[in-house]
Amino acid sequence: MWLGLDIGTGGSRALLVNGAGEVVAAHTVAHEDMLMRKPLWAEQRPENWWDAAVGAIQGVLANSGVSGSSVKGIGLSGQMHGLVVLDAERRVIRPSLIWCDQRSQTQVDWVNARVGKARVLECIANPVLTGFTLPKLLWVQDNEPANYERVRKVLLPKDYVRFRLTGEFATEVSDASGTALFDVVNRRWSFELADALGIDRSVLPECFESSDVTGAVTREVAELTGLVEGTPVVGGGGDQAASAVGNGIVEPGVVSCTLGTSGVVFAHMEEVAYDPAGRVHTFCHAVRGKWHVMGVTQGAGLSLQWFRNQLAPGVSYDALMAEAATAPAGSQGLYWLPYLMGERTPHLDATARGGWIGLTASHRRAELIRALIEGVSYSQKDCLEIVEGLGVPVGSVRASGGGAKSPFWRQMLADVFDKPVVTLASQEGSALGAALLAMVGTGEYASVPEVCAAVIREQDRVEPVAAAVRTYAAGHRVYQALYPAIKGVL
Repeated sequence: MWLGLDIGTGGSRALLVNGAGEVVAAHTVAHEDMLMRKPLWAEQRPENWWDAAVGAIQGVLANSGVSGSSVKGIGLSGQMHGLVVLDAERRVIRPSLIWCDQRSQTQVDWVNARVGKARVLECIANPVLTGFTLPKLLWVQDNEPANYERVRKVLLPKDYVRFRLTGEFATEVSDASGTALFDVVNRRWSFELADALGIDRSVLPECFESSDVTGAVTREVAELTGLVEGTPVVGGGGDQAASAVGNGIVEPGVVSCTLGTSGVVFAHMEEVAYDPAGRVHTFCHAVRGKWHVMGVTQGAGLSLQWFRNQLAPGVSYDALMAEAATAPAGSQGLYWLPYLMGERTPHLDATARGGWIGLTASHRRAELIRALIEGVSYSQKDCLEIVEGLGVPVGSVRASGGGAKSPFWRQMLADVFDKPVVTLASQEGSALGAALLAMVGTGEYASVPEVCAAVIREQDRVEPVAAAVRTYAAGHRVYQALYPAIKGVL
């Protein structure tokens, strides 16, 4: 057996797979709610991730009846970009500023002024964004100098859990790519950029390839979880790279669309290519020596979650989807801008604001919901078009995440993308990808493409409907005109 452990935004999920890559059991423990003390702020307690991870491991072993001695290796996945800072006693200094925290625009501007945007691209192949780890660290330096003086190690969310599992400070190339301190082309820390910004090199953990073994379970953790001391822990991947492994996006030609809290269009690349405007991110893939490009909608599933929590409390997501399906395609001229936490693709704008546009007295709640789903889908279409513009071939799109569980949303994606949308036999994504990386790292398979070819199976395929394609093509053109029209007003 191999264990995949995903440290998400909403919870930690542990998953066991057998030698054929089949899921044997899984268990999830929810995290505390995000701390959102001010607009655009988002924090979580790393200690809570660890508690949830322990509970998830204990739960999956108990649910499966599998002994810890049967677990041959562990892979990690997790939400990207979050800042975890530890002091000299290896204690967490403050809550983590997580991926959707947008407070650090001043620090982004400072980096660009000090180093220059062109030099930043040369160093890390991406622009610096508020969502990334570097400006979060600089925000702590500027606003909490006493905390900054205590910093001895900077970790990403899953790598904090790695530290608790193994006692090792380590990360891997796919997650490190999202820090804005990583040389994506050469797959190493950009000490040039760190030095230019006065960041001590020693705070950065050692970086590995995603299937490399990075440490082993300690005796203390073995006693706590039921695992066995010495069980190897591999690098794993940032949630999107790990999800791509779990979806088989490890060779050219297939693209994924993952609809979680955020929405991500993800494509494998054999060689490095990046958008000069920085509208999409080029990162190291969890496949050794390869890269990927991804576009991100900050408020994808978050938009629907917000609607349910604030305007339809107690209503299930399935019921909301069914209600949306009663409205016509195009929502009778109503549009949703999904900028609840700023935006990344195609608009690098941490201050972008969301909302409905085109509302009339004749609109029902069904149109409000459908417009919301259409707006998120249009945003993902923006991502896909930029990816294709980089020369990435797109024959079909593999859909995953909570949103992809809805047949209604999958059909909408096919119509908006004008591409076949495929789902897989397993919808586990990140946790499965982490487990598959552990299988490679412990020698069960020779490479990530090899294990994916053996394990990943397509299950359902939705073709675009011509009439809906035309409706959504016209709607997408209007959608694209809305942000430039209101930018500078809000």
